[in-house]
Amino acid sequence: MYIETYGCQMNSSDSEIIISILLKKGFYLTYNIEKANIILLNTCAIREKAKVTIINRLQYLKSLTQNKNKIFGIIGCLSKIENEFVSKKLVDFSINPNSYKEIPNIINYIKQGKNTNKTENYENIYPFRQKNKVTAFLSIIRGCNNMCTFCIVPFTRGRESSRNPYSILTECKKLYNNGYKEITLLGQNVDSYLWIHVNFAQLLNLLATHLPFMRIRFTTSNPHDFSDEIIQSLSRYSNICKHIHLPVQSGSNKMLKLMNRQYTREHYILLIKKIKKIIPECSISHDIMTGFCHENEEDHKSTISLMNQIKYHYGYMFMYSPRPGTYAYRQLPDNVPYEIKKRRLQEIITLQKQHSYFHMKQYIGHIQEVLIEGCSKKNNMYLYGKNTQNITVVFPKKNYKIGNFVYVKILDCTSATLIGNII
Repeated sequence: MYIETYGCQMNSSDSEIIISILLKKGFYLTYNIEKANIILLNTCAIREKAKVTIINRLQYLKSLTQNKNKIFGIIGCLSKIENEFVSKKLVDFSINPNSYKEIPNIINYIKQGKNTNKTENYENIYPFRQKNKVTAFLSIIRGCNNMCTFCIVPFTRGRESSRNPYSILTECKKLYNNGYKEITLLGQNVDSYLWIHVNFAQLLNLLATHLPFMRIRFTTSNPHDFSDEIIQSLSRYSNICKHIHLPVQSGSNKMLKLMNRQYTREHYILLIKKIKKIIPECSISHDIMTGFCHENEEDHKSTISLMNQIKYHYGYMFMYSPRPGTYAYRQLPDNVPYEIKKRRLQEIITLQKQHSYFHMKQYIGHIQEVLIEGCSKKNNMYLYGKNTQNITVVFPKKNYKIGNFVYVKILDCTSATLIGNII
């Protein structure tokens, strides 16, 4: 089998689950597509561009492997909302994120000329880890209940479903015993985690207490569900990393209401102030969307002013694109011209680079604890890792190894990277 992964960290985690499922059924993993009999694309459905990318990639892969008796499958969020991949014979099967346990059966049925359509979940399946054996993604909650008007996730991944906290703890302990130094807890809305009487803050406390030498991160958070209790957990435990990804989408209350975001600009700013008061060193990142339905220049300026007030460390910025099946697609007009969307996007990207560079310069001359994750992609004589604020740090390799914690004195920076020497 061969698998390509597109989109978010949840998809990366799902790919590891899928590989584990197939390995247990006697399949073998290869990173060479020519050697694979099973080719899987784990897809994203957040934006229209993702669909176009997958279609182009499938057409290219099939052109390379014509008449070679290979089975192609589409998995992930796009498979839940797009049936044309199978109907147009681009793939042999399409399966949604709640049904991965059936992939071995589906493959066998296809070989026999049959078909199936069943669903399952993934309790007691421990993912095959593809990454660097240092950091690992760990899914703790699947689905989303928030129903933002622009978002397809509730339709592709379903309603929220949390994992047993002790199952999560067991998996984390296995990772630690196998040499992993950092875990990232994943969920479309990770802070709404709830298992009977265990909420997300209590889960953080449980993991931080039992795994004091393992770094703990989490993403993605919803401002509506981010409690004071979570802030206290971050403050209390040194092994919970001091970074919060807190999507805002817009600085305009009008736009937030149209998006059904369930919080206001004022609530969001108050939350940031609480975090900064209790954890001054905490970095904050964002998602911001430009050109959503009915967005005017005043709304755009409200987003700009919010960015100037908060000065995020970094962020993910994109133009709105309607997704079939969402409320916005059915009920709201996509009435902001493309060129205006593009211009507004460029303005917030430019501003974010300025804010990022401002923050990066503050680290110069200071010493950062860094977990080494690998060799720099730009220069193999350099290593890279992350500090607790989730900022990339690069430094000369010397005799240090991937998986080591090191202290790095920061000497220079770009808007995205810190540069230094190990001390």
